[in-house]
Amino acid sequence: MSTRQGQQHRIGSQFGALSTADDVLAGIDLSGRTALVTGGYSGLGLEITRALGRAGAHVIVPARRPLVAQEALRGTDRAEVRSLDLADQESIRHFAERFLATHRTLDILINNAGVMACPETRVGPDGTWESHFAINHLGHFALVNRLYPALSPGTARVVSVASSGHFLSDIRWSDPHFHEGYDRWSAYAQSKTANALFAVHLDSLSAAGAGPRAFAVHPGSILTPLQRHIPREEQIAQGWMSADGTPARGFKTPAQGAATAVWAATSPLLDAHGGAYCQDCDVAEPAATEDMLIGGVKPWATDPEAAARLWHLSAEMTGLGDPASP
Repeated sequence: MSTRQGQQHRIGSQFGALSTADDVLAGIDLSGRTALVTGGYSGLGLEITRALGRAGAHVIVPARRPLVAQEALRGTDRAEVRSLDLADQESIRHFAERFLATHRTLDILINNAGVMACPETRVGPDGTWESHFAINHLGHFALVNRLYPALSPGTARVVSVASSGHFLSDIRWSDPHFHEGYDRWSAYAQSKTANALFAVHLDSLSAAGAGPRAFAVHPGSILTPLQRHIPREEQIAQGWMSADGTPARGFKTPAQGAATAVWAATSPLLDAHGGAYCQDCDVAEPAATEDMLIGGVKPWATDPEAAARLWHLSAEMTGLGDPASP
């Protein structure tokens, strides 16, 4: 396994686990910039959208439920809701075509939307794709590929929200869609490894030309609507919360959880660290333990060869390829 683990080391950010999205954007003026945040109307995504808007960015929020998104974003500065279903490749194509027809550019694209530990669900063109892999990874893979011409040359950033959940699974190369038996946590974990590898390969493509820099981020442990498929009793048993619903020690607030994605999307400190996996508003260290609350990054989530292999597999599934090619 060839990894970029040697490049995974802290770079001395002035921020940390308790920093909020507003903290990392203090003094940064995003006026005139356009951002796109998938899932930007709920949980961490909502905090990201609000923070970017307060910093002056115009934020496009694709939503499977536009009316729900509009209500959630009521009163939020500079937010624009557009219809998109990441589980539907045709919806992604139509969304991208409509956006490209406006000739607008994107400065920031944050792949934040996702599902977690949901019941077995099949989606995709032939109805056989496992939903975590299809939505969390393939949906964003297709979206970025199709929107690539709109990304500001040389300055845009693409940020994929991964998770320490990647500790639980590498890519299941022989059965990525769980046709041989479904496990909801392995499915989620595989999709989060895919998010990290996506950033590794996208950045390698971009570094060869004038494309966007790409990063993956672990936001930390936060209680949000992402856990909607996990019964409260199970969350208590997992130690995520107390019986009265109080988050466990070490869990972040949504505003703190949004900080690393916003930092990765804007910090000049990352200019020379494309493809990095980030945590607590800094480049993450290689994982030294199996404790997901401590975090870090496993070698299978930073392997350039695996990243290229996953890219080719995803291209075959979606019918899309290298966005940097003519």
